[in-house]
Amino acid sequence: MERRDFIKAASLMGGAYALSGPAALAKPVDAMELAPDATLWLDGPMRWAQLAFVERDPGHYDPDFWLSYFRRIHADGALLSAGGVVAFYPTQIPLQHRSDFLGNSDTLGYLVEGCRKQGMKIMLRTDPHAARQNVYDAHPDWIAVLADGQKRRHWANPDLWVTCALGPYNFEFMTQVTGEIMQRFQPEGIFSNRWAGHDICYCEHCQRNFKAAAGLALPAKIDKLDLTYRKWTEWRMKRLRELWSVWDAEIRKHRAASRFIPNGFPDKVVTGKEADLFFADQQARRGLTAPWSNGKGAKELRSTLGLKPLIGIFSVGIEEEFRWKDSVQSDAEIRIWVAEGTANGMRPCFVKFGGDIYDKRWMEAVAKVYEGYHKNEKYLRNTAPMARVGVVYSEQTDRNYGGKPWQQKSGDHLDGMYHALVESRIPFDMVNDRLLTPDDLKRFKLLILPNVAALSTAQCQQIQAFVDSGGSVVATFETSLYDEEGQQRPDFGLAGLFGVSYDQKVEGPLRNSYLHLRNNIKNSQTQLILKGLDDTPRIINAIYKVNVKPTTSFPSPITLIPTYPDLPMEDVYPRVAETDTRELYLRQVGKGRVAYIPGDLDRSFWQLLNTDHGQLLSNVIHWALDEEPVAAVTGPGVIDVSVWRQEKSMTVHLVNLTNPMMMKGPFRELIPVEAQVRIQVPAGAKVTGVKLLMSDQKPKYESKDGRVTMNVPRILDHEIVALDFA
Repeated sequence: MERRDFIKAASLMGGAYALSGPAALAKPVDAMELAPDATLWLDGPMRWAQLAFVERDPGHYDPDFWLSYFRRIHADGALLSAGGVVAFYPTQIPLQHRSDFLGNSDTLGYLVEGCRKQGMKIMLRTDPHAARQNVYDAHPDWIAVLADGQKRRHWANPDLWVTCALGPYNFEFMTQVTGEIMQRFQPEGIFSNRWAGHDICYCEHCQRNFKAAAGLALPAKIDKLDLTYRKWTEWRMKRLRELWSVWDAEIRKHRAASRFIPNGFPDKVVTGKEADLFFADQQARRGLTAPWSNGKGAKELRSTLGLKPLIGIFSVGIEEEFRWKDSVQSDAEIRIWVAEGTANGMRPCFVKFGGDIYDKRWMEAVAKVYEGYHKNEKYLRNTAPMARVGVVYSEQTDRNYGGKPWQQKSGDHLDGMYHALVESRIPFDMVNDRLLTPDDLKRFKLLILPNVAALSTAQCQQIQAFVDSGGSVVATFETSLYDEEGQQRPDFGLAGLFGVSYDQKVEGPLRNSYLHLRNNIKNSQTQLILKGLDDTPRIINAIYKVNVKPTTSFPSPITLIPTYPDLPMEDVYPRVAETDTRELYLRQVGKGRVAYIPGDLDRSFWQLLNTDHGQLLSNVIHWALDEEPVAAVTGPGVIDVSVWRQEKSMTVHLVNLTNPMMMKGPFRELIPVEAQVRIQVPAGAKVTGVKLLMSDQKPKYESKDGRVTMNVPRILDHEIVALDFA
């Protein structure tokens, strides 16, 4: 079936499961009553609502208030709490705790029926991570055990016990709970929260099962470079995949169209392969989290899920270390977080903890966002991403790299490169390093490798093949110096591509070291690399650098000024004015371009946010891309840009991050900016109209030489430029 027919069919299924009344939920629903093509529900819902019950909700909260709100905001999917630590229906399973406030009612059943009458699809939530004393008394072996042999009390509620995720509590008891929920309510799926466990469990089952699988005792502590711990992480991943399979099979036994959705899985490639849709639990930012982090998470999952439905759970509550779940985020903070997710291909799902509302200020913000997305739904049903730049992220580097001083905070390399791209307004996507086949990479012109240190020989060959076919590469620091297991090579795996070899040393931290900028007004390449930096002879260096030896000839636009004293003041002068040591290696390889940066410039940019570092990274990226971005945006402020294709249109999402609270939330207000946008029209497409979807305007535009140019007079939080095609 064509994807557009899939979507159309899915949209026609609303209300297919309406029941005759509350009594209908007192007996199991016959699966034969459901539509035979029920699998088409997967790509249907676009706006989700999650109500996470608390134990007191039965008899205390107003379900009709919530049904009315769902209807108002055009929610077409509901994620509702069902069972596990607390059952919100009259469970018949011994040891599953029924809410003390439930009485003879069916709190969940009433809301499920009401949602279905409104045409909503239903995902039910379980939480298996904690249990009460009666479970401990009946099955003490189900409880997680700490390294000192003590049963694990719950960290937030000492009346509860933490369960072992990898033993019979999940594999046997929660499978029964899953089956009962499916039989009773026939939901479209079950989403399980905190299903994967918390740290290493030393219970008798984990000890016995790990010993049988690996021949080893459990690791004494979390240490990602310890071989036993690595074996444990592999075993844990396999065990969780088995649990996923068990629960999914139980769900499909009761309803073939339904699915199990884990709340996170430690391997995004497995997630992309196994999940038919996915809920990303990226609720809000905390601490120094950047507002674009929701988009980053979406892009990483998109790299493995493709165009499978990706739902982004966002919290209306505050997600700092000390969680205040009954208070709310500011309107501006909610809107920016949701905009980032939606612009990068996620479908929003708000979560409210508890049916009682103490603070309703969030409701208007969510309603306004949902109403706007509902009105423009056809422009959010994307058929293809259009970015030509791919940023590689590496789960195997995260797992297998580190330990040395210069390898700490290695995630800052990716964050620095990500932020540089956002500030440069270059549309880009993420690429998983285990998905580098020609088919995976064919839409990209440029691959960026921000210290992707651990790469197999096969992965290095795939990157080389990408360049051989005309692609370009930007790489930094220790990229490819280690194999997939984290073992150091004698030289870079990509040494031939970089044109340099490893000189057996990493220097740093570099105190008071600089990059010497050798401007040459007659050299266009140098002019591009030093754009915006042409009025200074030097900028600060990165914090660490890899020593390398060139194996071919290179230009020298940027060279090293070595470290010299920064105290006492009388001694602060360079001992060596300049050197011939290059800190940027640029070369043409066939039709592609390769830029290797031996310093941790990306990580240094994230840690220092030095404007010169950002400018230099942007210049190198533009040089390597060697083509105009599919959407070029100019004007003041910080604007995140993403570009998508739909069946009969193309959209450019503009998320306005311009705010004094960008790097430490929450946003207090939204500060509008203006932008000029130039969009490349796909070959063969004829533009019939241009709209600004979120402000409901039709701007004046010019169409010339395959490009559409316009002014966007006001971007508040999220504007979507839509080009309609004939």
